Amino acid sequence: MSFRHRDSWALFFVLCFTAFTSSPLVAAEKQNPNVLFLFTDDQRADTIHALGNPLIKTPNLDQLVHSGFVFNNAYCLGSNSGAVCVCSRNMLLSGRTYFRWTGRYVSADKPNFPDSMKAAGYYTYHHGKKGNTAAEIHKRFDQSKYLNDNQARMLGQPGKEIVDNAIEFLQKKNEQPFFMYLAFACPHDPRVADQEYMDLYQREEIPLPANYLPLHPFNNGEQVVRDELLAGFPRTEAEIKKHLHDYYADITGLDGHIGRLLKALKESGEYDNTIIIFSSDHGLAIGSHGLMGKQSLYEHSMKSPLIFSGPGIPHGQSDALVYLYDIFPTVCEMVGTDIPQGLDSESMWPVLAGEKSQIRETLFTAYKDVQRSVRDDRWKLITYPQINKSQLFDLQNDPQETSNLFGQSACQSHTDRLWSAMKDWQKKTGDTSSLVSETPQDAAFKAPTAEELEKLKKNWQPKKKKTKQNPSPEKK
Repeated sequence: MSFRHRDSWALFFVLCFTAFTSSPLVAAEKQNPNVLFLFTDDQRADTIHALGNPLIKTPNLDQLVHSGFVFNNAYCLGSNSGAVCVCSRNMLLSGRTYFRWTGRYVSADKPNFPDSMKAAGYYTYHHGKKGNTAAEIHKRFDQSKYLNDNQARMLGQPGKEIVDNAIEFLQKKNEQPFFMYLAFACPHDPRVADQEYMDLYQREEIPLPANYLPLHPFNNGEQVVRDELLAGFPRTEAEIKKHLHDYYADITGLDGHIGRLLKALKESGEYDNTIIIFSSDHGLAIGSHGLMGKQSLYEHSMKSPLIFSGPGIPHGQSDALVYLYDIFPTVCEMVGTDIPQGLDSESMWPVLAGEKSQIRETLFTAYKDVQRSVRDDRWKLITYPQINKSQLFDLQNDPQETSNLFGQSACQSHTDRLWSAMKDWQKKTGDTSSLVSETPQDAAFKAPTAEELEKLKKNWQPKKKKTKQNPSPEKK
């Protein structure tokens, strides 16, 4: 697919750049906008001040919101393992659903994000988390390096190492436009933020999620996975507030280092020549619905923030239903290179350009073989095949998903429509899992005892590998 707006984009970009740049020499050299893609780990969609969270402090992300375009309904499609970030990041960089491959990583032999950007004349740079990521596609970047994930998370300055290296990169002269993909390891646990960030919040004043529960009310198929063992059963209010305190402080710390990067981008003369994208691989529960992790299909776990800002990007927002892996073809179209054939993803550019209000009528999510969901602009159906239980939510009147309307006769038409859409999505994405079990399990969830919990935690502890000391985390 060719870029339908290539000529108009080029003209618009030249006009914008000529008006705002302070360096005519740079303007003459640069033919395409740089792309800076900031991608965090485990960050809920409701953790940016300018997007409606009055408590959290994110002044630099707020700046992107105020100048850019926000997608309010951006989702991770799901995962075939508890490490949802693995599937999310592999889908992001390949533009394909996780049903298209076997094993941990998607093949790099098919179309992928860095190859497309290199074909468009970009120097491609990646720096990010090493575990649970898209290892094969990372090898296609011109420059790729990794964090020591746990060490980076424990230093108290979330995102600092990645930003330090990115600033160093910006200070070096590069004739090519750059595509910089910064895949942060935070605010994933363990969350350690220096006292300067912790002091910005009073724990007792942090409200619990509106859909907080001590326990999830039934067996959703994944309630003793690693993330769920980070808090006791039942989840106490004090424990959830502690987790939220750490989480908010971590995000604020990261926001500060993103601010350093934006300042360096301005000092380099490239800010007005750079499209900035901010998002996260998925959300997180942290007490919502009695859960802690991202291994569910509720809004808090599958929805991510998504912001575009920069030259040619209008200020505004959209409720269009989009996937994170739609970013790949969208950027291709924005910079004027062909969108590869065979992708499952779709470009969001028609929405950004104001040509369309949506690119799909419904959106499908999946988790292993235990949960499936589909939603439209108002209604959402979640089904749990292992127990033959379903939920129906009116997201317009119940955005926190607290009132299950499944089975009510007045809502049957919505259930039927969404059930049909779910089956269609399965065919479209290559999902062959059954939606109904002939031998359903007990729907009741039995919380582990304290003794059982300790045993489960030990099973989830990472095993130490026998390697030589201080192996290099960098691969170029």
